[in-house]
Amino acid sequence: MKIESLKLKLQYVLNHQGIRRYSVNTLWLFAEQILRMIVGFLVGVWVARYLGPEKFGLFSYALAFVSIFQGIAKLGLDGIVVRDLVREPEKREIYLGSSFWLKFIGGLLTIFIILIVSYFTSDTFQTFLFINIIAAGIIFQSFEVIDFYYQATVQAKYISLRKMIQLILSSIIKIMLVLIKAELVWFVLVTLFDAVSLAIFNWFIYKAQRLPNFLKYFNLDVGKRLLKDSWPLLLSSIAVAIYMRIDQVMIKNMLGDKEVGLYSATVRLVEVWYFIPIIITQSVFPAIVSKYNEKSKFYRRLVMLSAVMGYIGLFISITLSIFSYLIIRILYGEKYMDAVPILSIASFSIFIVFLMSAVSRRQSIDMQGIALQATILSATANIILNFIFIPAYGAKGAALGSVLTQFIAGPFFAFVHPKARENFYIVSKGLLLPFKGYKL
Repeated sequence: MKIESLKLKLQYVLNHQGIRRYSVNTLWLFAEQILRMIVGFLVGVWVARYLGPEKFGLFSYALAFVSIFQGIAKLGLDGIVVRDLVREPEKREIYLGSSFWLKFIGGLLTIFIILIVSYFTSDTFQTFLFINIIAAGIIFQSFEVIDFYYQATVQAKYISLRKMIQLILSSIIKIMLVLIKAELVWFVLVTLFDAVSLAIFNWFIYKAQRLPNFLKYFNLDVGKRLLKDSWPLLLSSIAVAIYMRIDQVMIKNMLGDKEVGLYSATVRLVEVWYFIPIIITQSVFPAIVSKYNEKSKFYRRLVMLSAVMGYIGLFISITLSIFSYLIIRILYGEKYMDAVPILSIASFSIFIVFLMSAVSRRQSIDMQGIALQATILSATANIILNFIFIPAYGAKGAALGSVLTQFIAGPFFAFVHPKARENFYIVSKGLLLPFKGYKL
């Protein structure tokens, strides 16, 4: 009887239109992320190896500089607009049009800010030029509002397909540039091409479905409400961008292009692993949330997930640290051997990110304010630690600062913040879970 019941339930799940729709949607998103990880990483390593630490450092600095300001152009609208499109699908054109023009104006403002700041901070005209070529692509982010429509209507295949095509096209161009031994400026121009082509593909797919033109719609009241709702997310995105990229900007100004290249090479090797906790937590978190009202089961599952993620992260960190010499030599070559000690240190960021991934996802449910505080703390701590460690230890100091920042904004913040202390106990129990004598 139990087997028959199980078969009936399985058949119901497989035939349920809603479940099938969300499953297919998730598979498209995963496929795009995995392709981006594999192709983007391999091509990125090849480009870095071809350019060498100094040119790659200049390129990475320009990208990092622009990305710090990029959050301003996004205005924190992404999740807000998707939410409103789900709630009021009949107002699609108004929401899409209003958010498009807000992002367009935000993009122009961001480009102007980057132009002024880069003029006073760039040490050479080449640096200034590269920064502003990349920044020009920000204006095309306005067309991301089309993604909002497909997210709200659970049609991720249109987003993922467009991104996969663009990724493959961009990768082919970069490979060709390496093969013909092109100058650095052409790789910078490819970054601008990526932004333009993404916008074109977006618009083409949207119009191919004969959907109404939203460009002629703008509602001032809707725009004001969107901005009012999105400002916390705007602050959070700016703080995240500062935390993620300020290292490279500070290394460039304190040490030079070569050190930025060495550090950026290790950042790629560390960040490439971050897709694992994203995919795993996205996959299993619905089962955890389903027990939200049963606190003991909810916390038990969070502890178990923290344990699994923590020890996976620890294994990856130790492996990268031990084999850092071979990894750098094989992937990047002799020119990057000074990056070995940087990778040995930076790899331990993976452990903390994995360990905190379950409670970080939990914070999106009932601790949004705490998550914002942690993000702002991480950006502030990273800047302060970089001022302390980079002059003393060079790029290795930036790696050490990054690991310490992860610790301060993760376990330490959870311990000292009264409302987040529960998260500290969850990850602590997760780490103790495998040891004999400990009972969950």
